[in-house]
Amino acid sequence: MKSFFPKPTFKVDDIISYAELVADENANVQKGMNFQIKPEYSIFLMSVRKNAPYADEFDEKTGTLIYEGHDVPSNLAKDTKEVDQPIATPKGSPTENGKFYTAAQSYKMGMIEHPHKIKVYEKIKSGIWCYKGFFNLVDAKIVNTGKRNVFKFYLLPVEFISKRKEIILPHSRIIPTVVKIEVWKRDKGQCVLCASKENLHYDHDLPYSKGGTSLTAENVRILCMKHNLKKSDKILSFSPIFLS
Repeated sequence: MKSFFPKPTFKVDDIISYAELVADENANVQKGMNFQIKPEYSIFLMSVRKNAPYADEFDEKTGTLIYEGHDVPSNLAKDTKEVDQPIATPKGSPTENGKFYTAAQSYKMGMIEHPHKIKVYEKIKSGIWCYKGFFNLVDAKIVNTGKRNVFKFYLLPVEFISKRKEIILPHSRIIPTVVKIEVWKRDKGQCVLCASKENLHYDHDLPYSKGGTSLTAENVRILCMKHNLKKSDKILSFSPIFLS
């Protein structure tokens, strides 16, 4: 896959509805795993909420997003959590697990130059999503849980500097989903400055560039677009290098 320079509608940490997600992708994104929904990238829908169907997680020490593969369809097993996650369908074609596993292994073994790009959206609550940004699929493993085999996909957050340059973001810059869920409940799903429920965004109270952390709810809040832009303008008036 060639390197590309995306121009997404949403900014990382924008809070959106499912309808906005579908409209922006111009696709009916219903599955959690969507391999090459566009030629340049795939999509993962993730959740770490209580009772989430899969064990997605974020490793705060390494900044790695660990995404669990998907189970066999319910029409093929009485209890889908008791059987191995499939790499192929009964007819032999690759499942979404198989497609992503092959992509990860191809990069890991040097068969392709660039890692597969995955656009990630995370579920905050029913109907409420957050755009998490682009990630590089750098590895995939089949892990035994003690009763079955599951797929684990390892992704690192990436920022595109130009068409030819990208950087892996430091782990402390990414707001974990568990923090976002906590902040959503605390701030009641509205801007902390005006109580607006439109055009919301997760914001660092103390900007990351000034030493603010993303890893605790104390430094994260919800702002509407108006107040987020006002804050950015205020910061820029002091120094053009300080961005939230």
